Amino acid sequence: MILTVTPNPSLDRTYEVPSLDRGEVLRATGDRIDPGGKGVNVSRAVAAAGFRTTAVLPLGGTPGALIAELLTAQGVDVTAVSVAGQTRSNISLAEHDGTLTKINAPGPELTADESALLLDTVRGHAATADWIACCGSLPRGLRPEWYADLVARAHEVGVRIALDTSGPALLAALPARPEVIKPNLAELAEAVGRPLTTLGEVAKAAEELRALGAGTVLASLGSDGQLLVEESGTHYGRAEVATVRSNVGAGDASLAGFLIAGGTGPAALASALAHGAAAAGLPGSAMPTPADLCPSAVTVTRDVPLDLALS
Repeated sequence: MILTVTPNPSLDRTYEVPSLDRGEVLRATGDRIDPGGKGVNVSRAVAAAGFRTTAVLPLGGTPGALIAELLTAQGVDVTAVSVAGQTRSNISLAEHDGTLTKINAPGPELTADESALLLDTVRGHAATADWIACCGSLPRGLRPEWYADLVARAHEVGVRIALDTSGPALLAALPARPEVIKPNLAELAEAVGRPLTTLGEVAKAAEELRALGAGTVLASLGSDGQLLVEESGTHYGRAEVATVRSNVGAGDASLAGFLIAGGTGPAALASALAHGAAAAGLPGSAMPTPADLCPSAVTVTRDVPLDLALS
């Protein structure tokens, strides 16, 4: 069972438009509404794959109630922590050429009591989980060390942590030794304080974060694939996507694929790539089912082309 924690969830509205013309009236060719936030999407992908998952998240107002309703309908067990503020609503505009424009609201500010209750709720459910996926930005009111506290509490009851966040929250959590971190290229570059232009530079940066406490680094590189750096070695993989409809949630589906396949090794990397590619071919933040996966489009190798220039 995979438990997810999303401190700053959202209600996501996605509109598909032929092109984004500033100042014009745009006619959408498709639209959908989904529960959003990185951890929420991981739970949705886990449920779509046929596995058990519980989503722990702070919810407030009408958008929060709708998120809980939508998640339950998708087979996700929801453990809501009620907060006074209203859960944010985000908007995504997906153009036909695959370009995505997102407008993310800041979300509510959590009080000290709400922050503590969220941590206590996670710990109360941790013993039932194989993995806890802690994902996304921290809302206003939560210290950068909040994820570090969560990792430490999870380790007290013997549960493994996969962390997908960035900036000060990521760096503050590394000394707590999360088993997996999943930065994208920009987040990895920010963490090491320099641009990364080749696969070799990505591999070196991943090793630096491992030296700071991360067990495994699953680096998402967009169209350049993914790099897995762990104690047993380094693997590189790519997946072909026939038509990109929306990248919203593709990285979250990838993390779900990695965890349900064991969270380590080349087979888990292949599962991550297949799930991420399938999500990119679906509208909005729809999560793939097993029927959407195309394992034959995935390649994974231990012969990492370190001189590969990133696009």
